[in-house]
Amino acid sequence: QVQLVESGGGLVQAGGSLRLSCAASGGTFRNYAMGWFRQAPGKEREFVASVSRNGELTYYADSVQGRFTISRDNAKNTVYLQMNSLKPEDTAVYACAAYNGVQLTTTQTPYAYWGRGTQVTVSS
Repeated sequence: QVQLVESGGGLVQAGGSLRLSCAASGGTFRNYAMGWFRQAPGKEREFVASVSRNGELTYYADSVQGRFTISRDNAKNTVYLQMNSLKPEDTAVYACAAYNGVQLTTTQTPYAYWGRGTQVTVSS
């Protein structure tokens, strides 16, 4: 059983930056591909970014490509999401998830473990 806890959310002005962290425990972190998803009020949860087990492969939603960077530190059992040039439409609860697979995926179903999320609010 893997437990995931996010941190680093907050209130930031448009154009600003935040770095989210997701600390994992209870499992072998390097065995899991990791993803970040977000859910804005009144909207469906959507894929943001994913990273492979060894951190060499990454994939991003078109809406964040070039602004967000996902990375991981397997020695610290932590995955990060660096968010730059934030926009008001990035406002959402951001959650990390763990997927016991090799190929990166944007769909939510394969992700077996989820954190509770951290709120990111971008003011205009």
